[in-house]
Amino acid sequence: MESDLEQARRRALARVAQEPGSAAALYEAACAHDRLGLEREAVPFYVAALEAGLAGDDLRGACLGLGSTYRVLGEHARALEVLERGLAAFPRARDLGAFRAMALYNLGRSKEAVAALLLLLAEGPGDPEVTRYARAIALYAEDLDRTWP
Repeated sequence: MESDLEQARRRALARVAQEPGSAAALYEAACAHDRLGLEREAVPFYVAALEAGLAGDDLRGACLGLGSTYRVLGEHARALEVLERGLAAFPRARDLGAFRAMALYNLGRSKEAVAALLLLLAEGPGDPEVTRYARAIALYAEDLDRTWP
C-alpha cells in the first residue's frame, strides 16, 4: 500500500504536469520530495519554483527548504547563498538564520556561525518558526558535518 507521503508526491507531480510553469505547483513538488527524503530530486523543483517567482511564505519556505537541502547534500556554499537570499527578503526570519549558521559552520566559518546563533538567542526564545524545525535542528546538531549523499 502506498504511503500518504508517496500519494502526495504523485499528486504534486501530476499538478506540475498540468501547470508546468506554476511556482506553487513546483514548490509543492519540491516539498513532497523533501518530506520523503528525496532531497536530490527535490532540488530542481525548488530551483524552478524560485525562478518561477514564488512570493510570501512560499518564497521563505522554498529558501529554507532548498538551503537546508543543499546543506545536507554537502553543497554548503549553495546553501549559504540560498539562505542569504531568503534573509534578504525576510530579514527577521530566525529559522533562516539558524540554518544559515549551520551552513557557515560547514564552510569553516565557525566564529560567524556561533555569533549568528548567539544573536538569535539574544533576540529571545520561543520563535514559532524555529520551533517548527526543532526536530530537524536537533538531528543536525548531533553531527553538523554529516551529509546525505
